[in-house]
Amino acid sequence: MNPLVAILGPTGSGKSELALAVAERHAGEIVNFDSLQVYRHFNIGAAKLSIEERRGIPHHLVDTLEPEEVFSAGEFARRASQTAREIRRRGRLPVLAGGTGFYLRALTEGLFPGPARDHDVRRRLEARGAARVHRLLCRLDPPAAARIHPHDLPKLIRALEVRLVARRPITELFASGRESLEGFDVLKLGLLPDREELYRRINQRTEAMLAGGLVEEAERILARGCPPTVKPFGALGYRQALAVLRGELTRTEAVFLTQRDTRRYAKRQITWFRRESGVIWLPGFGDEQEIQRQALERVGAFLDGP
Repeated sequence: MNPLVAILGPTGSGKSELALAVAERHAGEIVNFDSLQVYRHFNIGAAKLSIEERRGIPHHLVDTLEPEEVFSAGEFARRASQTAREIRRRGRLPVLAGGTGFYLRALTEGLFPGPARDHDVRRRLEARGAARVHRLLCRLDPPAAARIHPHDLPKLIRALEVRLVARRPITELFASGRESLEGFDVLKLGLLPDREELYRRINQRTEAMLAGGLVEEAERILARGCPPTVKPFGALGYRQALAVLRGELTRTEAVFLTQRDTRRYAKRQITWFRRESGVIWLPGFGDEQEIQRQALERVGAFLDGP
């Protein structure tokens, strides 16, 4: 079996720092599974590490796409699987790091055999808005509606698209079997820091992002000809930055709303990852010396085998 280490946790928990520590100790290369970091130009709000901060360690699936490109969990799984195999052929350790739980699950457990995207259906559903799409999904696939946030329009659309095109609930297709990542033995390390300290760090990082030019970065991306409707602009921080540019929010209001929504997002991430099977939880932040020691000990034992 080929070893693969996945480092997961809520935003602001120090995943990047821990991934760097593991990669440095065990000749690793880092594979991103954050859905925003795959896009070029979106740097500040995505909390991307600079080239210098990467400390010479190769990073994959970062700055891979233009903002207008569509990137699904299935496409991520295909690219990440190929990347992991290339890393192993070089005799190095793939170290996954990120916070998009569905990407990780798509890679490690596989995706259900759902229908291809139907762009006509998607356009009609997008025109309805999240509230109406959620109500329709509640009628046609209640279990799926219960698992998706009522404001998460992309996931709502996909679930309803599957129901309309395949004429089967997405939950039924999920249960019908999937192809998982073959040939890899996966160690999952989860960061679970103190909630209050996590929220304090989130608040502090949000202030730093706005002070460090998040609004100006959004303005530069728009000036490149990128429309405000592309997927990355829907991410936390960027949608508030657009509201500032439109005159709908002050910068102080943007900071407050981004902090609040990011704390809520972190809570949802924790809930999602706690349902992930086989996670070894580390009670702290990835930049803490003791947490890094525990993680490196776990990875060493994993690589040594039984």
